[in-house]
Amino acid sequence: MKIGIPKEIKNNENRVGMTPAGVAEFVRHGHTVYVQHTAGEGSGFSDEMYVEAGAQILPAIEDVYSTADMIVKVKEPIEAEYPLVRRGQLLFTYFHFACDRPLTDAMLSSGAVCLAYETVQQSNGALPLLLPMSEVAGRMATLNGAYYLQKTKGGKGKLISGVPGVRPARVLVLGGGVVGEAAARMAAGLGAEVTIADISLPRLRQLEMELPQNVHTLYSTPHNIRRELPTTDIVVGAVLVPGDKTPNLITRDMLPLMERGTVMVDVAIDQGGCFETSHPTTHSEPVYEIDGIVHYCVANIPGAVPNTSTIALTNATLRYALALADKGWQQACRDDKSLRRGLNIVEGHVTFKAVADVFGLPYEPVQL
Repeated sequence: MKIGIPKEIKNNENRVGMTPAGVAEFVRHGHTVYVQHTAGEGSGFSDEMYVEAGAQILPAIEDVYSTADMIVKVKEPIEAEYPLVRRGQLLFTYFHFACDRPLTDAMLSSGAVCLAYETVQQSNGALPLLLPMSEVAGRMATLNGAYYLQKTKGGKGKLISGVPGVRPARVLVLGGGVVGEAAARMAAGLGAEVTIADISLPRLRQLEMELPQNVHTLYSTPHNIRRELPTTDIVVGAVLVPGDKTPNLITRDMLPLMERGTVMVDVAIDQGGCFETSHPTTHSEPVYEIDGIVHYCVANIPGAVPNTSTIALTNATLRYALALADKGWQQACRDDKSLRRGLNIVEGHVTFKAVADVFGLPYEPVQL
């Protein structure tokens, strides 16, 4: 199969869909890999490294899309890429369709097969291709929250760890999944007073046993969240409903409950965000204020640490991508239910129910 690795063109997205080590595995399996010129430079991988791994370098993104049977990338295609996607072409990437109607319509019109990293789901509910970026995003959420807590950045002027004789900052993490746990663990390691909220009591019990003693658990209800906000310095939104739009856990009327300079980091912004006042931002303009509350809503947080993120992502996606290339997408999805759950759009049909429901589109289960 011909595999294409285009250069990411989303704002400040320096990750790339595959490392040279991943390319070498595809070549070893007998596939041809085409990498766009300088696609890996932002992650620390030169064209020469890809050539040594067996890839062929193509000069432009149009060349990659027109040549490849399967496109492997990091972020969803943006508007400039829509015309490049071909009927029957397989796209393997993060899509987050449920919060992006134009993208959904464009991929439906393209006739492509869209297999989304974020909905590849194992029988135990685990999301193996979301996991590595969730771990990165959770850690980065805390670090960015601490950074914007500085007075010079619009925050309260608090050091997240405090110092002897001065209490540390208080961090509220909404969601006890991979992102939430990573954010809480990082905040606890920095010395903050941390509360992590979730609606699953079994998960809260697990977190209570596994996280450090400066992390406390809270059953998530609007009432409980409201009671926490007046004394909270950083709020991390880490709620995920796989493939569906995220619910708003902090509404506009809750903002006055918080002190001016409180920082809210919405890691769920890819799926619509879990704060009502959230809208996507970029690494070049990451924050904005509403009612004195700092909002950090960057939609590709792991893109700030592309070397770590690209290696972690390739480690997770490689075996699935190889199966798709070795067997073709239909046979690979027959053999692996996890991959089958990743099919969101297939040749003009919505095959993921949550996406169909959000937009009122016809839902057609995958027929293999």
